[in-house]
Amino acid sequence: MALKRVEIRLKDNRNFQGVLLPEVNGKLTLKLSSGYNIILDKKEIKSIRTIQQLTEKKIESKSYTETKSLPTISILHTGGTIASRVSYETGGVSSQFSPEDLIEIYPELKRIANIKSRLIQNMWSDDLRFKHFEILAKAIEKEIKNGVKGIIIGMGTDNLTVASAALSFIIENPPIPILFVGAQRSSDRGSSDAALNLISAAKFIVKSDFQGVAVCMHGSASDNYCLILPPTKTKKLHTSRRDAFKPVNDNAIAKIYGESITFFKKHEKNDKKMIIRPKMEENVGLIKITINMNPKQFEFFKRYKGLIIEGTGLGHTPGDVVDKHTKIHDKIIKAIKNLTKSCVVVMTSTCLYGRVNMNVYSKGHKLQDAGIIGNLTDMLPETAFVKLAWLLGNYKKEEVKELMCKNLRGEISNCSSEEWEST
Repeated sequence: MALKRVEIRLKDNRNFQGVLLPEVNGKLTLKLSSGYNIILDKKEIKSIRTIQQLTEKKIESKSYTETKSLPTISILHTGGTIASRVSYETGGVSSQFSPEDLIEIYPELKRIANIKSRLIQNMWSDDLRFKHFEILAKAIEKEIKNGVKGIIIGMGTDNLTVASAALSFIIENPPIPILFVGAQRSSDRGSSDAALNLISAAKFIVKSDFQGVAVCMHGSASDNYCLILPPTKTKKLHTSRRDAFKPVNDNAIAKIYGESITFFKKHEKNDKKMIIRPKMEENVGLIKITINMNPKQFEFFKRYKGLIIEGTGLGHTPGDVVDKHTKIHDKIIKAIKNLTKSCVVVMTSTCLYGRVNMNVYSKGHKLQDAGIIGNLTDMLPETAFVKLAWLLGNYKKEEVKELMCKNLRGEISNCSSEEWEST
């Protein structure tokens, strides 16, 4: 499609000017001069007037020469907007993955480090599967053997924290920083957070002696600083804010403000050998407890090897029979008990803050008697999900039950923060 700048007038007499992008499912997308897109239903359009025909200009990347005095950072791309470049002539966004392209988009990088860049997969993070974590772990292992100072993993934000948690279990004792970086705002917006997130991650790698997996994202809604966040305790709490990523029942690892780095947690040098165990059990599920549940929802998982229950409050499910309408609850407890005979069933909480405690109420005792593991304290449901899949892929069933309740990668806090009001 030859792109063009147009004026669109709607039947309600509103009009918009911008670059007309290809039609999708009977809807037109117009890129406004602000960089934002507006989607219009063709049925609402009164007229379209062409203002200017546009020709895509091929952007030639400048040659890139490495600086011998600088360390090398490897950027592994899995998708997202970090490696996107916009043509303001056409409004089109294209992904660019070579070191030359990245230096062209973010020239600050060449003053921080030499950049190696490799495309692993170009995909939405919603489409991630356990096998992708294995692919990513092998790519990380290769880069570490090549002697890079650190690794940045570019990824879409929706499942970025799930991936960071999974890789923190898969890679034990990493000798360098492995930072997951994304962008909440696409690079065709003036408010994009991609640049600060990527540059802050590069500065942190070069200027610190941190070892391990972490997340690097905006620390505030403004473009002033980024936070290094714990991989197993961080959650995306907003659909679009730039500071959507927050630690839950934990603190940030560090803050990058301009050229300075402030650590909030102690980090000791680890000389232990790196171990990579990428295998994960496919037959693991997660079920969220709501009202009006049915025993068939639990029976569905009878062929699974593991199940995370995101329970209510301190770790509860429907289970008490109080009237004729709740007689089905007795069947729910029976379904759970049958499930635990062959499946490792673990309780977490739908509450973001606080800790699971199934010893407070009789319902909690009943669920534990049914075979549910309930002493995971404050582990996030998504973290528990990937941890259980990883454990089942690498350990025997009885070992899994024991290790689920042990703090392996910072997924369980010694005490849960009560500073939830500030989030």
